[in-house]
Amino acid sequence: MPWTLDDYPSSLKNLDKVVRKKAIDIANSMLDEGYEEDRAIPIATSQAKEWYDNASQSEINEYENSGKPSKRSKEGKKYENNPERLEEGEQVVTHDDGWAVKSSNAKRPSDVYDNKDDAIKRAREIAKNKGTKLTIYKQDGSVQKNESY
Repeated sequence: MPWTLDDYPSSLKNLDKVVRKKAIDIANSMLDEGYEEDRAIPIATSQAKEWYDNASQSEINEYENSGKPSKRSKEGKKYENNPERLEEGEQVVTHDDGWAVKSSNAKRPSDVYDNKDDAIKRAREIAKNKGTKLTIYKQDGSVQKNESY
């Protein structure tokens, strides 16, 4: 079920309005990717709170004024081939713009960071949420470290 600011899980009711909006956006996206509702809600809540804690006031204001949370497509999952991504491990690899975070079989990264530590932090968070593994690569392409969650 797609959620809106008028219709959302009761577990989100005590969140600050902008955090709730972010959690709804994240949860709707997770449902599109194949997550079950009972997994998506706590993960989205945690990620929305973390975003709020780390975002600048201008980012928060911009997001708050950006309109309604995104709606899910009527067909259900936006990416029919992505539920298997839930089983794939995450990787931190070099990228032209710094360090990329991507699922092990993905063609494109989900995020790119200037700093390797930031990329590792994000990849670790994703791997923990999915219960998979994390592979961190060195600049030369060799494996630096493997972690399992």
